[in-house]
Amino acid sequence: MISLIYNSKKVDTICWEMSGKMVFVEVILPVILIFLSGYIVQKIFKVDIKPISTMSIYILMPALVFETFYKTPLNSQLLYIVITSLLIFLALVVVVIFINRLCKQDIEQESALILSSAFANSGNYGVPIVLFAFGKDGMNYAIPIMVFHSILMSIFGVYFAARGQAGIRVAIKTVLKQPTNYAIIPAILLQQFQVKIPANFYESIQLVGNCAVPIVMVILGMQLADVNSRNIDWKNISVASIIKLVASPILAYVICLLFPIDPLLQKVIIILAAMPTAATTAMYAIQFNTKPQFVSSGTLVTTVLSFATLTVLLSILT
Repeated sequence: MISLIYNSKKVDTICWEMSGKMVFVEVILPVILIFLSGYIVQKIFKVDIKPISTMSIYILMPALVFETFYKTPLNSQLLYIVITSLLIFLALVVVVIFINRLCKQDIEQESALILSSAFANSGNYGVPIVLFAFGKDGMNYAIPIMVFHSILMSIFGVYFAARGQAGIRVAIKTVLKQPTNYAIIPAILLQQFQVKIPANFYESIQLVGNCAVPIVMVILGMQLADVNSRNIDWKNISVASIIKLVASPILAYVICLLFPIDPLLQKVIIILAAMPTAATTAMYAIQFNTKPQFVSSGTLVTTVLSFATLTVLLSILT
């Protein structure tokens, strides 16, 4: 009897390991290879990322967002996306503030920890992972979450990076400059009033939107190549990594249990909550001089560690 139980546990362990390997090969590895291509190109050729990033922000992403909201009807699931995303973000901020006060660190370090822990890279990392893991059905949820995450980052990311230097006025200006916000409203109006876009125009929008995901993945690889990994504050980076990669998906799971959310949406919310630190936070940290080296290092370290943590998480969820 004991032998049978032991053998059963051994089989379960082998099956789980095989499942983890399959998830890594089928979902994580393709994403890593695309990141790696951007990383290698940037290390060799030192390409100016800004024009590519500008094209992505002002052309590719708005097309993808427009297409998503044009074909996705407004329903309770979209409302749950807004509510859960906000609750997850606020919970992470509370956790960071508690830990920072417990460690008796200053406000600047607290702001840097929030930038490294509360904002997920749901755009150029999360969306591709969801696409590989759940296909287009998952993407229909991932894009609205990504858009709301970008709004949170534009408001609260700027606030925590500035902490009194910029204030709400700069935050509002930043939100108003986000081109994806202007793609949402016409898409929703056309969808609500059932206005059909001519096929040739819609195909053009699709063509441009389809380029968004691979391009932003390459951009992230290029951004990581520019991160200076010297003199890493391993103590605080470890704290930020645990919060971002472990605590965040657990909080997301608990919060999702409070609402009657579609099972696929629940999985997408949890996976996007488990994404590493958003690369945009490093730009905010540099702009407002809020420990930019620490925040940039956090992006690099959490991205590398996420290859393992996401493999485990996806093995559990899929």
